[in-house]
Amino acid sequence: MANIGFISLGCAKNQVDCERMMYRVQEAGHTVKSDIAGSDVVVINTCGFIDSAKSEAIDYILQTAALKAEGLVGKILVTGCLSQRYQQEILTEMPEVDGILGTGSYTEIVPAIEKLLSGEQVVDFGSIDAPEVETGRVVTTLEHYAFIKIAEGCDNHCAYCVIPSLRGKYRSRQMDDVLYEARMLAANGVKELIVVAQDTSRYGTDLPGHKRLLPELLHRLCEIDGLHWVRVHYVYPDEIDDEFITVMAQEPKIVKYLDIPIQHCNDKILKRMNRRGSGEFLRELFTKLRAGIPGLVIRTSLITGLPGEGEGEFEELCEFLREQRLERVGAFAFSPEEGTPAAEMEHVDTETAVKRAEIVEMLQSEIMDAYNAARIGTTMEVLVDGYDEETEQFYGRTYADSPDIDGRVWISSEEPLREGEFVTVKMDGTVDGDLCGYVVEAEV
Repeated sequence: MANIGFISLGCAKNQVDCERMMYRVQEAGHTVKSDIAGSDVVVINTCGFIDSAKSEAIDYILQTAALKAEGLVGKILVTGCLSQRYQQEILTEMPEVDGILGTGSYTEIVPAIEKLLSGEQVVDFGSIDAPEVETGRVVTTLEHYAFIKIAEGCDNHCAYCVIPSLRGKYRSRQMDDVLYEARMLAANGVKELIVVAQDTSRYGTDLPGHKRLLPELLHRLCEIDGLHWVRVHYVYPDEIDDEFITVMAQEPKIVKYLDIPIQHCNDKILKRMNRRGSGEFLRELFTKLRAGIPGLVIRTSLITGLPGEGEGEFEELCEFLREQRLERVGAFAFSPEEGTPAAEMEHVDTETAVKRAEIVEMLQSEIMDAYNAARIGTTMEVLVDGYDEETEQFYGRTYADSPDIDGRVWISSEEPLREGEFVTVKMDGTVDGDLCGYVVEAEV
């Protein structure tokens, strides 16, 4: 039996894939190490979505290769989107890599490791359209929250995106399988469940009956004992209907937080990028959501410098943000990805796109400051995530904060707090964009 180290990069969906591989390896009798030093095989599960993610993955491969040269680790196995996208390039340009698995071959992780240990090279690329194979997971998040992936692949084919070519067509998991996994997570102490997929809103549309099943799934997740918060990510705007809004509003366990990627608001750009809807549609949708779900916090992602974005279109985007006051926004400069239609379209230079992303971030910072200021003097439920030795303070998150991408709440408490505990906090200030407060008795 061998020591196997794992490095997981990229999104939460990739993290779930890595957790499943860890489970298979552990089930086969190997030891999964928390530190890669001393590993007989290091598995690097990569992202290959945009340039920055590719650069990060390559850096990790090279760093691990340096450890290998020093004899501190054994074989290197690269998995995930980078290996799927650049199969031949990795093999020819990185001789330190001993094996690669594509995104359709995660289930082959144990045979791949055993081949590497016997001195064979591994190159395995299964079908990216194959149905999801159910398996357990070694959860790597804090014990009190976990991601649950309800589907794989994507059928949206946005003009700037390579995901369908890396992850295949949209495949929903069976609802009973999702619910079983959710019950196991809750039984093991998970209190916040974060629902993810490339597009959660289309869940069920590829199954018999072709129905949108996300509202039903959310309702049934809320019936699971032990779960306190259910959070929904990656809901596409054109798939949000009245049934979904009703479930969001009426189920107390569902946090009033939605991640709705819109990318832009200009009609011409949306059409060129093969996005459904228009700027006016988005305005009407956000108005309807806020009216139907009191207290709703909206997160979105935007791309600056998309083909067709001149100064006028960019100013339209900024005005949209000033008008809509979205509480959480991530801005990214357009990355022309090889093999996508958008890469062949005329667009502004990278420097301009980056500057525009920085302008959006500054604008959004003001909006977030105003949001935080409006919270001061109010009491909010906070999930405790940990203790910071440097500041000697506990910290956590409100319903408005998803882990790793949003802010924190710094908590003053006369009594020690426990990770995974829910406390009522009265907000009394801010620091570096985060809220601060002190524990009070919950109102009955």
